[in-house]
Amino acid sequence: MTPQITSGTLNIRWDMSYEGLARFGSPGRFAAGSRLDLDGAVNIKGAWGNQLQVVGGKDQAALQPGTPLELPEGLSHGASIREPGKVELRPGALTIRFTPAVGEWVVNNDSDAITYDGGWTEESTGEEFGDHLNDVHKTSTKGAIAKLTFKGTKVSYIARRGPGLGPVRVLIDGEPVTPQQIEPGKSPEPPGLPLTGTKAQEVLWESPAGSLEYGPHVLEVINDTDAPAYVDAFKVAIGKLEEPPVHDETKCELTKDPGVIEVTLPNVSPSPTDEPTDTNSPDPSPTDSTDDPDPNNPNPDPNDDDPTSQATVGGEHVRVVPQATSSTTPSSTPTSTGPTATKYYRAQVARTPSGGVDTGVAPDEDEHPYGLMAGGMAVVIGSAGSGLLLRRRRAEHAGGAH
Repeated sequence: MTPQITSGTLNIRWDMSYEGLARFGSPGRFAAGSRLDLDGAVNIKGAWGNQLQVVGGKDQAALQPGTPLELPEGLSHGASIREPGKVELRPGALTIRFTPAVGEWVVNNDSDAITYDGGWTEESTGEEFGDHLNDVHKTSTKGAIAKLTFKGTKVSYIARRGPGLGPVRVLIDGEPVTPQQIEPGKSPEPPGLPLTGTKAQEVLWESPAGSLEYGPHVLEVINDTDAPAYVDAFKVAIGKLEEPPVHDETKCELTKDPGVIEVTLPNVSPSPTDEPTDTNSPDPSPTDSTDDPDPNNPNPDPNDDDPTSQATVGGEHVRVVPQATSSTTPSSTPTSTGPTATKYYRAQVARTPSGGVDTGVAPDEDEHPYGLMAGGMAVVIGSAGSGLLLRRRRAEHAGGAH
């Protein structure tokens, strides 16, 4: 977690990555365009109290159940500085939300999604029959059930129509649908006359638009007689969701005190347009040096690793103040099950020619962030804590106090 002060704004940035092998996994099968959003809280105390919501997100490629999800490169949010003074920044809880992409897909021969009970057999068929993937499931047992478990907002039951086929019933989440009995042996058009030929990949039943909220559902196809019945495939669709669903949400909370970051806010004067500006920060040139010792720094040695040492930030000060009493590295642990691990980034402070201050750490390019739900999960939140140091050292180039 890194504070940034520029143009009269205090901005908080969290850089994130996975540690170890655990990842957030996709909660289902989704088209490209799903999104992983993270919403973190930063509590502010001191000259002015507040709570900043630090947000960010990452679009995902096409997903299968358990596919590792990519984390956003960083989370950021800012607040205008209305008065000078010292504040303390402390990270709070982090919420992870998954929003599935709009799309549809066909489910066929997926043992994780479809189960067959009561005498169903799989039959391979030739291309001339036109069945999906050239196979079907068939039963002549009364009461035989084919069950689909899915997440979506719409579902369709696909099978053959043909002479001699018996009626079947469809249930959604244990409730009968309309019509209560489907007759694939008859024409779908009134008056429902018996068929003389076979048609493949017919939509025998489809959920009405808007009848299903996004979430987990179960569809059951039940053979009502001893006549043959078929299941070829199911089609599942997801419509546009205005808000991330609560079904695919988890929260991470700090398990140890990470300490605080103390920031001295500059005195700013609003412009005629009421936009805050930084009036006290100097406008250093590219050749400015940050090597002059800080008279307020109790540890002027540039090689001193004292975690409470200060660094100049545009004429003001940022200080990392560890609070944890344990020497163990603080960690961030999701409330859901799974392994947890945390890596903390060293806070950095860089002086820039424009006079503003940008103190962020960019994520490593070779990181392989993936991330939700299945298996264990671990999120690393760059934050202030035990062992987090703010050091000053002489840079070999212009600027650069790290």
